[in-house]
Amino acid sequence: QVTLVESGGGLVQAGGSLRLSCAASGSFVTVKAMAWYRQTPGNQRDLVATITADGSPNYADSVKGRFTISRDNGKNTVYLQMNSLKPEDTAVYYCNADVRRRIFSPDWYWGQGTQVTVSS
Repeated sequence: QVTLVESGGGLVQAGGSLRLSCAASGSFVTVKAMAWYRQTPGNQRDLVATITADGSPNYADSVKGRFTISRDNGKNTVYLQMNSLKPEDTAVYYCNADVRRRIFSPDWYWGQGTQVTVSS
């Protein structure tokens, strides 16, 4: 059983910052790529940022220069530092990770989601 547990969401004023965390727990061999998505009511879940196992990041254009994805492989945890937040960043943020119970078998999991609300 593998679980992704997110934390760090909340309410912040425009221009403020939040840091999201997502930790993988359970029985597994390794964690490969990790990512953050976000979703607003009635819309699809959109990719925000990804990070490879060796730490190479990639970002959606809408968050470049404001958000930073990072990871701590020793803690099986991915972070999303969100700066200069805008009201349009308001969404439920989901962690997504390739958590391998067998080394050559990709297996993607989702966190439960954490609400981020940015007030104007």
